[in-house]
Amino acid sequence: MNTTEIKLDTKLVGDIQGAFFVPSYQRGYRWGDTEVVRLLDDIYATEGKRNYCLQPVVVRKNGDQFELIDGQQRLTTLYLIYRYMNEASFGFIDEPRFSLSYGTREKSEEFLKSIDISRKEENIDFWFISSAYESIRNWFEKRDRKSTLTNVNKYFDEIVKVIWYEVGESEDAISLFTRLNIGKIPLTSAELVKAMFLSKGLGTDMDKEKQEEISLQWDNMEKELHNVSLWYFLTNKTNVRYQTRIDLVLDLISGKPDDNREKYYTFFKFDEMRQSKSLDDIWRKIQQTFLLLKDWFEDHELYHKIGYLIASGTMSLGQIFALSQGKTKDDFRASLDDYIRQSIAIQGNYSELTYEKHLDQKKISTLLLLFNVESVRRNGENTQWFPFDKFKFNKGGKVTWSLEHIHAQQSEGLRTQEMWKEWLRLHIPSVQVVGDDCAELLAQMQAAMDKEKLDRTEFDQLQQQVIELLSVKGNAEYLHSISNMALLNSSDNAALNNSTFDVKRNVIIEMDKSGQYIPFCTRMVFLKYYTPSAENQLHFWGQADRRAYVDAINEVLKEYLAEPITLEKEDE
Repeated sequence: MNTTEIKLDTKLVGDIQGAFFVPSYQRGYRWGDTEVVRLLDDIYATEGKRNYCLQPVVVRKNGDQFELIDGQQRLTTLYLIYRYMNEASFGFIDEPRFSLSYGTREKSEEFLKSIDISRKEENIDFWFISSAYESIRNWFEKRDRKSTLTNVNKYFDEIVKVIWYEVGESEDAISLFTRLNIGKIPLTSAELVKAMFLSKGLGTDMDKEKQEEISLQWDNMEKELHNVSLWYFLTNKTNVRYQTRIDLVLDLISGKPDDNREKYYTFFKFDEMRQSKSLDDIWRKIQQTFLLLKDWFEDHELYHKIGYLIASGTMSLGQIFALSQGKTKDDFRASLDDYIRQSIAIQGNYSELTYEKHLDQKKISTLLLLFNVESVRRNGENTQWFPFDKFKFNKGGKVTWSLEHIHAQQSEGLRTQEMWKEWLRLHIPSVQVVGDDCAELLAQMQAAMDKEKLDRTEFDQLQQQVIELLSVKGNAEYLHSISNMALLNSSDNAALNNSTFDVKRNVIIEMDKSGQYIPFCTRMVFLKYYTPSAENQLHFWGQADRRAYVDAINEVLKEYLAEPITLEKEDE
C-alpha cells in the first residue's frame, strides 16, 4: 500500500456526504438485529463523550463517486437510521446526505430510498434491509421517541465519528478489500497513526523527504521491539494482543488504560493531539518515548527493578511510564524502590506464611521472584541480566511458574497406578545412592512397579519407607514454609512434584544440562550453593539448608524487607 497516497481524517457522521458505490466483488448488506441494536446502543451511550469511533470507512475516489472498500455494513446501517429518523420526525430531521449504489444490485439503491417493507420477500438484499429497518424502528419505539430522535441526530452531528481512510486511485481495491474482510486483518491504531504522518492533504508542510525518514525510523522501531529481550522486559503479554509492537509505545503516549478495549482509543488520542500540536512535535514525542524505554532496558539497575515490577504484576508499563514523568532519575529510582517494598509487604513475618493458604502462595511467589531478580542484579559486577524473556515465554508459549516444595513428603495428586509407579521409578536411583543395605526395599519397589495392579495401601507403605530414608528428621514441620519453597516451571507430572529433594535435584541437573531455563535461585538451591560445605548433606534438604537459604534471602532483599525473615522457633 502506498501510504503517501492516503488521505486520513476523522469525520462526524453528520458530515458524511457524497455518492458511495459498492463494487460487485462485495456481498450485499447482511447485518441482522444483533448488529443493528448493538450499534444503536453504542451510539446512544455516547452522551458526555467528546467522540466515539465507528471503525474506519475505507474508500477510493473514482470520478465523482467514492468506491466503498470497507465499511459497507456500517454505512448502510447509518443510512437506514437517517431514513427512519427523517420519516419518524415528519421531515424535521434531514434525509441522509449521502447515497449508496451497487455494482450488481441496481434495485437495492432504489429500495433504500423507498424502504417498501411489502417488497421484503422479493430478494435476499431486500429482506436484510427491511429487517434492519424494522430493528431500528423497534429500538426507537422502546424509548421516548421524540427525545431519542433528537439525541441521536445530535450525537451524529457532534460526537459520533468515522475514521475516513481514503486510498489513492492507483490502489488495488480488491486486494485491500480481501485483506480487510476475507483475511479479517483490520486497520490498527498504529497503522492509522503512521498514515497520519505519511498521508497527504492534512495541511502540513511535512515534505516527502521527511515522510520517508519517518517511515524508515518507524520500521526500525518496530524491528527493535521484536527483540524478545526488550519486548518481554516491557510487557507480560505475547504479541497476540499487538498486531504491531509499536502499538505498545503509542498506547503509552495516549495514556490508554490497561483495561480499555476500545479499538481505536489510541488513534483518537493522537487525532486530538493533532489539533493542537504539529506533526513534528508528535513525532518527536514518539521518538523520545521509545528512546526512554530503551534507556531503561540498557540501564542495569532500572532494567531489573522495572522488569520485576512488570513481571510480578505489581505495576504495568503504563503506570511506570506515568510514574517517571516529571521526575529526576534519582527520584524515579526511589519511587520504584517504594513500589518494590510495597509489593512484598505483609503483616507479620514471612515465616508465618504457608503454602497451604492460597493467598499466602501468591505472597511467597512474589518474594521469591524478587529474590531471583535481585540475586542476578547483584551478581557479577553488572555482567548478568535476569532473562525476563525466558522467564515469561518459550517455544511452547507462555511459561507458567509454580511454587514448588524443595523437598516434598506428601502424595498430593497421586491418584492413579501410573503415578504411583512413576514415583517409585523416580526414587530408585536415590535409594540406591543414599541407602545402605537397601536391597530389600529396592526389590519391593521394583516388584510393585512390575505388578499389573498395584494396591494403594502397598504403595503408601513403600512411599513412607522411601521418604523416611530420603528425609532429614524434623523436616515435616517446615514442609509448607518459605524455607522449603522454590519457583519451578509448572509441571503436570504429579510424581515429580511430590518427589523428595534428591530426585528433584537430579531432574534439575538434567534440565540444566539440556539448556532448559531454571530460575537463578532455584538452580542455586538444588546445587546446594547456599549451604556451607561443612554442613552440606548433598542428597538431603535439612535444617542447615533451610537456615542458609533464608539467610541468603534476608541478605539479598535487606533493602526491601520490613524486617528479616526468621525460621520457625523449633528450627532455631
